[in-house]
Amino acid sequence: MSLIPSVFGQRSNVFDPFSLDLWDPFKDWPFNSALSAPARSDLSNETSQFAATRIDWKETPEGHVFKADLPGLKKEEVKVEVEEGNILQISGERSRDKEEKNDTWHRIERSSGKFLRRFRLPENAKMDQIKASMENGVLTVTVPKEEVKKTDVKAIEISG
Repeated sequence: MSLIPSVFGQRSNVFDPFSLDLWDPFKDWPFNSALSAPARSDLSNETSQFAATRIDWKETPEGHVFKADLPGLKKEEVKVEVEEGNILQISGERSRDKEEKNDTWHRIERSSGKFLRRFRLPENAKMDQIKASMENGVLTVTVPKEEVKKTDVKAIEISG
């Protein structure tokens, strides 16, 4: 279950049936729950990377547009795939800098490791026409959608 983030990054009370994100009901409580954001030093495990990769999803009249900030990654390090017919999967891996014996690290804040995000697309998505591009560390995935056919309305004369 997921709630759609608002413009200011806070979660709204609107349920998003297309998202596969995990919802943490104890997110704002003073104690740490199992799903709460981990400490910065724990960001090397895959589960936290899954949660740490932020992706925007907007719907336009023409289609669905996904944007992910992936600074420092090359397009060869990112995969965009479709699974089970209507699941869009965006994944990749960011490598950690090599450590030299003489180096002394004072702070490590940049995350490294694998990331994975999955989105269930609606039925009107044209799965065979998905396009992806990467420019200046921003991945953009465009999923066109089929036009909604307007049904013809035929007036029926009432007898009697």
